[in-house]
Amino acid sequence: MTYTLILGDRAYSSWSLRGWLLFERFAIPVTCRHITFADDLTVAQQLADYPPAKTVPTLLTQDGAIIGDSLAIAEELASRHPDAGIWPTDPIARAIARSLAAEMHSGFMALRNDCPMNLRCAYSGYAPSMDVQADLRRLGDIWALALEKSGGPWLCGAYSAADAFFAPVAGRIAGYGLKMPDVAQSYVDSHLADPALRRWRAMGLVSGPDLPWYARDYEQTIWPGPAPLPALPVGSGPSENSACPYSGKPVTHFMELDGRIFGFCNAFCRDKTVIDPAAWPKFMNINQS
Repeated sequence: MTYTLILGDRAYSSWSLRGWLLFERFAIPVTCRHITFADDLTVAQQLADYPPAKTVPTLLTQDGAIIGDSLAIAEELASRHPDAGIWPTDPIARAIARSLAAEMHSGFMALRNDCPMNLRCAYSGYAPSMDVQADLRRLGDIWALALEKSGGPWLCGAYSAADAFFAPVAGRIAGYGLKMPDVAQSYVDSHLADPALRRWRAMGLVSGPDLPWYARDYEQTIWPGPAPLPALPVGSGPSENSACPYSGKPVTHFMELDGRIFGFCNAFCRDKTVIDPAAWPKFMNINQS
């Protein structure tokens, strides 16, 4: 079955991240298309050919369904791919996961409004309001309860749609330097170390413009995730590989890592790898060969 997933800007669109993770983490093939948040056209106008969708992510299925809500996408994928593991198989764990995802889908408005997702930077010096602090306490409580019951490492044991829904929250907590109890912080750290989230962030850092309306006037600091391997773009080869690790096409753009030169088929393939080489298994396969 062929899917097309329409997404917004990777650095800023938290709901797009959730939708993308539902495919990436559960190995469901999909073709992604991106609309822009920098255009004069609204998101709804850019989706005018796919009524009734008006937000991203929007999923187009081969049989003609148009699904314009991330929670609906999760449920539809779970129905169409029952063995993918999108929801836990245990009934109690599945009920918890669905409750958690639904609460994220409809709640935590103070955190979402005051701390818009911006994966391009991290801040220090932000002082959360009382309403944001209340959201953080609620997150700490529900995460701790779920993790205590499941034993981790994710909320309901194995990674599920509930974790995909909280991934952008982890990005907000990290990006704004928000303080969490130890159990909740460990859960945030699991997201920051997740190669799928790291790949999304790497692509967001090298595609699309900076959008000033997402910026906040706080001092910037280093992103708190795992330190990336020290890669650099370089102007020429030769490279150890003749074919791009992602497309298989001849290499035209080059990167240096640990004194070795690797090639890619275009600037995007190279640049996303430069940001965080270890997040990309297809690259690491040639790096470690």
